[in-house]
Amino acid sequence: MPDAKKELRAEAFLRRKDAFERHGAEASRKIAAQGLDFLGIKADAVVSGFAAIRDEINPGPLMAWLQAEGFRLALPVMQGRGKPLLMRSWSPGDAMAPAAWGIAEPLEDKPAVDPDVVLVPLLAFDGRGYRLGYGGGFYDRTLKRLRALKPIVAVGIAYDEQRVDAVPVESYDEKLDWVLTPSGPQRCLDP
Repeated sequence: MPDAKKELRAEAFLRRKDAFERHGAEASRKIAAQGLDFLGIKADAVVSGFAAIRDEINPGPLMAWLQAEGFRLALPVMQGRGKPLLMRSWSPGDAMAPAAWGIAEPLEDKPAVDPDVVLVPLLAFDGRGYRLGYGGGFYDRTLKRLRALKPIVAVGIAYDEQRVDAVPVESYDEKLDWVLTPSGPQRCLDP
């Protein structure tokens, strides 16, 4: 299975890079314009986003819209290899600290929160809700921890071109509930 994931990961990096070059900032605007109304969540819910790296879709415009609508925001903080991410409160314009892999994180003085909605970056996804990430397992551990605490909604943020027929699945892989693409939200269903 690791070889299948490795092969798909290499292909998915190229596919996402191509989508970024063709759609760029327009994809971020289209995602922001959709908002998260399709989830039917209350405006005081906590939504954890992410700081986009490489050619990921930038969720920043969506996060700004969510804040304007009254949602509370958070961003992930790395706690070390093999550990789940910690989510800290965040607002657009807050000072950030540089962290691993060039990812900016909220400062330590921001309180930790357990979000109701987690926006998840990815390399590839399938219709069942399985995603292929970078291989560190951070979001799998984080979603597992949060789901043990309370009901949450995991929403992948992706270009339409990142959808594949099937992502190779291992026992620790956590599913997404939805994937939000520039063409609209896609509900993830079991086959």
